[in-house]
Amino acid sequence: MTARLLGAIRNPHVDVIGHPTGRMVEGRDPAEVDIEAVFLAALQAGVALEINAHPARLDLDEGNARRAVELGCLLAINVDAHSPSDFALREYGVGIARRGWVPPGAVVNTWPIDRLDAWLHRWG
Repeated sequence: MTARLLGAIRNPHVDVIGHPTGRMVEGRDPAEVDIEAVFLAALQAGVALEINAHPARLDLDEGNARRAVELGCLLAINVDAHSPSDFALREYGVGIARRGWVPPGAVVNTWPIDRLDAWLHRWG
């Protein structure tokens, strides 16, 4: 799984890696991933890692989110919406970020639109 994630991170068409450990609460344990290698590759490539706020995922958890930002990684909080009511789940992702001491500036979907647009078009 580590090799697959690293390959995706290094793809110039990838901006965000969703639920990087593949965890599903009460359904599937996180994959055996060298998460530190994933963080370092994401940092080098400028790829954000997702904090998935859906209660069935909650991936990255607060410990991994904290380590990611300690290294300088970017994160994105996503609700994994399957219906309009799922947008209310954002509080769980924000909670993970807060428990992980993630500053707002490290979360790409808190940025002003001009900054986000520049980041999304960083490859030309």
